[in-house]
Amino acid sequence: MASLTDARRLVVKIGSALLVDRHTGALRQDWLAGLAEDVAWLTGQGCQVVLVSSGSIALGRGVLNLPASDLALEQSQAAAAVGQIRLARAYEEALAPHGITTAQVLMTLEDSRDRRRYLNSRATLEQLLSLRAVPIVNENDTVATDEIRFGDNDRLAAQIAATIGADQLVLLSDVDGFYSANPADDPSAHRYDIIDQITPEIEDQAGDAGSGLSKGGMKTKLMAAKTATAAGCAMAICHGAATRPLHALANGANATWFTATLDPASARKRWIAAMKPQGTLTLDAGAIKALSCGNSLLPAGVHAVSGTFGRGEPVALIDGDGHQLGLGLTRYTAEEAHKIKGHHSAEIETLLGYPGRAALIHRDDMAL
Repeated sequence: MASLTDARRLVVKIGSALLVDRHTGALRQDWLAGLAEDVAWLTGQGCQVVLVSSGSIALGRGVLNLPASDLALEQSQAAAAVGQIRLARAYEEALAPHGITTAQVLMTLEDSRDRRRYLNSRATLEQLLSLRAVPIVNENDTVATDEIRFGDNDRLAAQIAATIGADQLVLLSDVDGFYSANPADDPSAHRYDIIDQITPEIEDQAGDAGSGLSKGGMKTKLMAAKTATAAGCAMAICHGAATRPLHALANGANATWFTATLDPASARKRWIAAMKPQGTLTLDAGAIKALSCGNSLLPAGVHAVSGTFGRGEPVALIDGDGHQLGLGLTRYTAEEAHKIKGHHSAEIETLLGYPGRAALIHRDDMAL
């Protein structure tokens, strides 16, 4: 079973019902202060933390005097626009006394499906974490083009965990784990401590019920678990109502842990290795040696480019004899790669007319 104190990079999803009082629509300041203590405790141990927070619609709805349920899409978007600014400020004020810098990041599930946006969001989150900031991520409901769906933030949290290579994901919810049936309806229902594999039987046991302010049931949490564990990230579902919910989880509070068989780096490389290359980069001997030492691929080490590919798409890496060395996700289009191949990274801005990233393919985006 995973242990929260062992996490190196942790994503925490916070449900609306934990943050917002269902009766008054007000932020639960005391609970948020306890969560901030937990974040400070974990970051103090060297863990990098990303918070994926629901609550913007619930907060904004009260401010705009909108009904508690059955909002039209445009009403939900308006509530999110009002609530997001309040939610971001609340997190900033809660974490600042602990010396923690916060950053607001608005994302959608589509951001992880589009390769360009995926790379941009990954680079932004990586940079924030390297600067010791805590990103506060929320589903960008204000620009949703479809109905705002139940459980979006569960799935978004899992996608973010996969994107940044998190080793643990915690869904703070209004339930203390995954049950064989709804315990409110079936007294014989039992909670699973550990789930090593999400079988059809497990999926059949998932329900769709959510609490008044929550958006989603166990089906979306299982979807999140599939995404996370496939990316090498263990996931926990636990009750978040405790004053310090992460501290409680670390000390044995009820939870269900979904285990991952691979570590995040290995899972990512396996994912890349299974892709179909859209082009090839031919490397010189110096670049091949650099890659064997775990370095990124710089433009100077590439002497030929073939194929038509976009930024973020997979390309094959070959040596001068045509032997494939591996695959990687390129940070440049084929046209850009042609222009910068064989040149030093310091020349990229002159060659392209705009600044670019030093590496053509980052070492984390390669499977050799």
